[in-house]
Amino acid sequence: MSDTPATALLEIHTYALAGMGSVPRHFARWAALAADEDYPDADLSEDLFHAYLVSGNEALSALWSRHLTAWDFAEDPQWALAIPARTDERRTAVYDRLRFGSDLRKALDDAVPVAKIPGPTVITRDFTPWYTPERAAARSFYWTSYEQKLRDKGWSDAAIASLDEASRAVVERLTDPEQETARQAKGLVVGYVQSGKTANFTGVAAKAIDAGYRLVIVLGGTLNLLRAQTQRRLDMELIGQENILRGADITDLDSLVGVDYIGDDDSDWHEFVQHGARPSVLGAFDIERLTTRDNDYKSLAQGIRALEFEKREPTRPLHDQANLHHAAARILVVKKNKSVLTKLVKDLKQIHGLLGELPALIIDDESDQASVNTLDPKKWEQGSTERTSINGLISQLLKLLPRAQYVGYTATPFANVFIDPGDDEDIFPSDFLISLPRPSGYMGAQDFHDLDSAIPKEERTYVNSQEKAHIRDIYESTGDRLQEAMDAFVLSGALKLYRADHGVPDGPFRHHTMLAHQSVRRDDHAELALLINSMWHQAGYSSAAGHERLAALWASDFAPVSEARASDLPAPASYEELRTYVHKAHHRIGSGGQPVIVVNGDSDRYFDQLNLDFDRTQHVWKILVGGTKLSRGFTVEGLTITYYRRTTQQADTLMQMGRWFGFRPGYRDLVRLYIGREEPFGRNRYADLYEAYEAICRDEETFREQLAQYAVVVDGQPQITPMQVPPLVAQHLPWIRPSARNKMFNAELVEIRSPGRPIEPASYPVNNATLKRNTERWRPLLDSLSATPTTFSNPPDDSSSLTRTFEALTGTVSHSELVSALSQLEWERDGHFDPHLTYLRQLDGTLAKVDDWLLISPRLAASTRVEASVLGSLPLSLVRRSRQTGKISFGRIASVEHRTAAQRLIDGASSSPEARPVHGAGIGATTGVMLLYPVVEGDSHSDVQAVVRSGAADPSKIVMAFTLIPPASAVSTDRRLVRFRAKNSRTDGATIPAGSS
Repeated sequence: MSDTPATALLEIHTYALAGMGSVPRHFARWAALAADEDYPDADLSEDLFHAYLVSGNEALSALWSRHLTAWDFAEDPQWALAIPARTDERRTAVYDRLRFGSDLRKALDDAVPVAKIPGPTVITRDFTPWYTPERAAARSFYWTSYEQKLRDKGWSDAAIASLDEASRAVVERLTDPEQETARQAKGLVVGYVQSGKTANFTGVAAKAIDAGYRLVIVLGGTLNLLRAQTQRRLDMELIGQENILRGADITDLDSLVGVDYIGDDDSDWHEFVQHGARPSVLGAFDIERLTTRDNDYKSLAQGIRALEFEKREPTRPLHDQANLHHAAARILVVKKNKSVLTKLVKDLKQIHGLLGELPALIIDDESDQASVNTLDPKKWEQGSTERTSINGLISQLLKLLPRAQYVGYTATPFANVFIDPGDDEDIFPSDFLISLPRPSGYMGAQDFHDLDSAIPKEERTYVNSQEKAHIRDIYESTGDRLQEAMDAFVLSGALKLYRADHGVPDGPFRHHTMLAHQSVRRDDHAELALLINSMWHQAGYSSAAGHERLAALWASDFAPVSEARASDLPAPASYEELRTYVHKAHHRIGSGGQPVIVVNGDSDRYFDQLNLDFDRTQHVWKILVGGTKLSRGFTVEGLTITYYRRTTQQADTLMQMGRWFGFRPGYRDLVRLYIGREEPFGRNRYADLYEAYEAICRDEETFREQLAQYAVVVDGQPQITPMQVPPLVAQHLPWIRPSARNKMFNAELVEIRSPGRPIEPASYPVNNATLKRNTERWRPLLDSLSATPTTFSNPPDDSSSLTRTFEALTGTVSHSELVSALSQLEWERDGHFDPHLTYLRQLDGTLAKVDDWLLISPRLAASTRVEASVLGSLPLSLVRRSRQTGKISFGRIASVEHRTAAQRLIDGASSSPEARPVHGAGIGATTGVMLLYPVVEGDSHSDVQAVVRSGAADPSKIVMAFTLIPPASAVSTDRRLVRFRAKNSRTDGATIPAGSS
């Protein structure tokens, strides 16, 4: 190896990359320039660089990781126009500009793989670009500090770049704070439950403050527990020690009176951001807190002067850059509480002329809670808008602050997108709706459900099935399994302690919790807590019987799951190695003689008494009973075991109850969800909570997928704007029932185009007479089916290493015959299929040409097959499906294997003969595919058999359900996928513009 040491090469590369700025350039030239004075004889060859990389030089790899990742994520840079971010093609473009050879490229790819993760999905209306990379880089004091804090916390370069991208997408759609004319922008950011939305809005606040926003109001929950949690995060990661101390000497106790975090029981003060000096001394500006960890907004402590901004140029407005960038910023974190917000509004009203000059940002955490106006418009007085208290106070804030921007954050967005967009004083996200990508390391729906798994149930294992690994069913036949859940809590705690003793970082193990949620009633909470407490003291965790029970659970559950899911983590060879850790876990959980905390109060005083502050308490190892009060915004740290049996008909309530979602570093394999599969629900009804949860997760994922699909810009214009999202949601999420508010929208979804993509309606009729009429309308098409089955084959893929086959009856019908049948069908919701039908009708050559359709009627496996004639047709294989809990719609109609085969036919129509059926019934480029199922609604095999008599199915008990996949060529040249039109708005006065057609 050369005489040039790694430290010298690192310094040269650091200066060279810094000199390039945000653009990759000819690296050899910049390296030579950087080395010229201090290292004129340095070896700058690619061979030496390559040698240090392959030898594992961490500092050099980290440096290049930051820069390569930044270039990979750069949004539409001039040097890589039309090359998508986070792709191999983008990385190649970077290497080309750096002039790197093939060996060095390979070494860098090995050291810094391209992070092929999705970016945020942005639905936006046109905006004036102002937040350019140059402007962001010129003023980035607080963002740079926050970015370094995240790096210190162990965030990867890809995670930081992803946050940078997502927060920039928000800030660039706010109004330029230096702009002369006042304008309010309103947006909504949609994350996942417990997925790190706070990190995103902290990044947004940092960038917005750097850019010139001088008043930031964060609406942080409805309890001080939640508000204080948010305040502390912002203080620690954004505001920093120097701004908190405000010049006080940390060694002088007298000067620290009234300063939070110091001298109390908060042991993490050393982890708070340190800027090195007061930011104003460093050439930036200070942040003044108008609320603290312990004190919500009470009234301006320093009087109105706290919101007086000194102007360097008194004759110019505050938003003029001559004044703006020298003024300190103010931050408030306030509860969504009527009295608190009323005081804030009252104080602001006393500041007259300044408010019109003050760039402000309102961040509304959990914006679908309390913020939405829930009063029925039909009950308003003529000509007036009546509001709920919090909604009204937010509206007043927006009126008082004409330069205020509003950004809501939530994981359950539907209440927000159904706000009346015609009400300019409300919080409808009229400017942008941003869906954040699923963050790396996050345990969400995909980690608890086998969504779309092609693996047969009997072949699922701890390795290939999320359900088998993490879900523990509660049926009447299993008993309540509460003792087992408690044993799992003790055992998982012992395993965490074992791992910490064997080299696994123990930070994530500081807290260890179990949540038991069985009812919304407080009396039930007290009863359950009493039961758990009694069971705890009788469990015998120190006895031979207790250890025998835990050893059996370890051997049958935790040992095999951890071996399958976390083989890289240390594991005990036997239960005996765990015994001492079981004792320690038992001691921690039972400390104070009370293993259970009931969480169901309404007041701040109640929560202050719980000692449930995860930030200030050294270890919270407890069983929490309740859950409703912790269902929004509050992160239950260390949650490992959940016991969930509460029924509800509200989808957003059920989703927010999903406290088992979140980040579980070092213990993902230990997470268990004990969930009710047949819970009493109303009169003579039972709910499968796991199935209901899966259905809601599918709805939300469908919504996100469609936003991503329609976010693609066509001819420089967005396909849809935020105002056109409500009818889109109403069309595709049947559980959102039309309400009076829907009638206020005048944007109507007219057409959905699905070239090469499945169309699978779900809102089939319930009425038997209607079902019979629909079956009769399908009857002519059934004559096209051949009596000889066709075999379809799916090759090995990510879901299975085996080739899977199935048989089906097939036939071909003309496009006009299919459209004729579809046009006559009746639906449970009028107009449900109209947007798809509008598209299909135009495939006669008007929009594109489809000649015919391959009908596929799959046959089930012989062991479960029930065949019957439908109105005299060939015998067809009947299938059983259930409508989703609380809905009129079915879940997925087509099975995964059937849909995969159909999709392969479409994808390979012109170029992949292997995608065709074994017996040769292939399709051409102008042929679509239809999967057709005679569906029997029911819960058991006997329900299917009951509709058949003498080999014939009762047509009034059959749902002729289908999945259509049009050819990929069935699209117009403009590639537009949705079309809207404006309703007649004279009756309601709405002003939503029509979308492009």
